[in-house]
Amino acid sequence: MTNARVYQLFVYGSLRSGFRSPAYEYISRFFTFIGEAKVRGILYDLGEYPAAVPSTEDKFIIGELYSITNESEFSWAIGQLDDYEGVTVEDDEEKLYYRDLAEVLINDSTTSAWMYWYNGDVSGRPQIESGDVLQYIRDKK
Repeated sequence: MTNARVYQLFVYGSLRSGFRSPAYEYISRFFTFIGEAKVRGILYDLGEYPAAVPSTEDKFIIGELYSITNESEFSWAIGQLDDYEGVTVEDDEEKLYYRDLAEVLINDSTTSAWMYWYNGDVSGRPQIESGDVLQYIRDKK
C-alpha cells in the first residue's frame, strides 16, 4: 500500500460516532463518514481505552471509515489526531500509538486508510473477542 494521496481514516475507539466524545466531534467536522468497516487485527482492553494490534489471524477490528472532507486540510487534521492519539510526543515520552496504513474491508471491497495501532505491550490484557469496542462496553454493563 502506498501512502500517496490516502485521505481516508479508519477508527475503532473514541473517534467512532457511537462514543459521542469531543474527539468524534472533531472527526465529524473534518471528515465525511463512508461506512461501517473492518480491519484485520486484534483489540485489547487497556481499561481507559482499547488497543489495536495488527494480526495475520482471521480476526477483525470493527470500526468506521472516514474520508477527509477537504483534501487541503488533511495534513493539519491528521496532525491534530496524531496529538490526540499520543503519536506526537516529547523526547522523554513514549509514543502511545503509531499511525500506519491498513487494508480496510468495506462493502465486499478493500481500500487503504490510516489507522492508529497500539505501540505498547498488551501481555495479560483482556482481548476484545468481538473486535467491536462499542459492543464490548455494552456487554460489560
